[in-house]
Amino acid sequence: MSRCFFFDLPCGVRSPRVSKSRNPSLTVGLLYTDGDRSEVNHRLTMIQRRKYMRQKWSMALALLGVALGAPPSSLAEKLKAEEIVARHLESIGPAKARSSARIISGTAQVIFRTAPPGQAIGKAVLASDGLKYLLGMSFPSPIYPREQLGFNGNSFVAAFVTPGVRSVLGNFLMTHDLIFKQGLMGGALSTAWPLLDPATRSAQLEYLGTRKVDDLMVHELRYLSRGGSDLKIKLRFEQETFRHLQTEYERVIPAPTGTREYGNVQQRETRYHMIEEFSLFKKEGELVLPHIYKIKLSVDTQNGTFLAEWVIKLTQFEFNQKIDPSAFSVGAN
Repeated sequence: MSRCFFFDLPCGVRSPRVSKSRNPSLTVGLLYTDGDRSEVNHRLTMIQRRKYMRQKWSMALALLGVALGAPPSSLAEKLKAEEIVARHLESIGPAKARSSARIISGTAQVIFRTAPPGQAIGKAVLASDGLKYLLGMSFPSPIYPREQLGFNGNSFVAAFVTPGVRSVLGNFLMTHDLIFKQGLMGGALSTAWPLLDPATRSAQLEYLGTRKVDDLMVHELRYLSRGGSDLKIKLRFEQETFRHLQTEYERVIPAPTGTREYGNVQQRETRYHMIEEFSLFKKEGELVLPHIYKIKLSVDTQNGTFLAEWVIKLTQFEFNQKIDPSAFSVGAN
C-alpha cells in the first residue's frame, strides 16, 4: 500500500486521513471535506498576514535604529553657507543699525602664560566705521604698555609696544594682515565684519557642518580669503541662535629640509594658532552683541613657544558716532 505524508502543517490543522481499504485496487489518497478546505485556507491566509506584518515591523525598527545612530548633522537639514550668514545677521539686529559707526570700550586683561610669565589689567577701545577698524589696549606696564592695531581702509599697522619692538600679537597680525584688511578681527563687534555684506566684500564661505565646541553644538564655516593665503580660517556659530562664537586662525610652516647649515640642529615646523572668542551676548541699542571678547594666541617656533591671552570686557557702547578718519591711521611709533 502506498502512503502520502504532509509535513510542517500549521498548528491546529488536522492531519490528512489516510484511507484504508481492503480492496488494493482502490486509490489511497487524502480525503478533505469542504469544511477542512475552508479551515486550511483561512489559516494559511492568517500565516501570510502575520509574516508580512513581521517583515514590515522589522524594516521599521531597522530604519529607526539607523536614524537614532546617525550623527545630528546628518539628521538636520544641511544648511548652505548663505543661510547661516542670513540667520547670523538676524541674530544681531536690523541692517541699518548693524552698519552704524561705533565706539566700544571697557577693560582689558593680558595674561602671558610662557616665560616671562605675567599679567596686567588696563583699558580697551574698539572703534569702527565702514571698513576702518581700530583695536587699542593700554596697560600700566613698562614692558607691555600698549597694543595699537589699526586699519584705515588702505593699510594696516601694528604699533611698536616699546621703541622698535612689536609684540608677538602685533608681529602675527602684520604677517597676516588680511585678518584686519578683510574685516575678520573683532567679529560682529566691528562694522568691517565681512559677513555684514558678503557679496560686496567678496567673502567666500564653505559650510563644513556641525561640531561640538566647549559643550556647545556649532555650525562651522570655512572662510576663503580673497587672493588666497596659507592661513586656514574657520568661523563658528551657535547652532540654535546663530551667534558668532569663534574665529580660528591656523598656519603651519613645514620644517626646512635638505639644508646643510641645519644638519646638526633638530628642525621643527612653525605653528601659528589664534582664536577669537565671543560670549555674554546682550542687547545694546538695537543690536545684540558680545560683551566678553577673548584673543588666544600661541606661536610655536624653533626658538620656543609663546602663549598669551587677552580678555576684554566691554561695558560702554556708543553708536552713530562721527569718528575722525585719522584715528584709524596708527603710526608704528
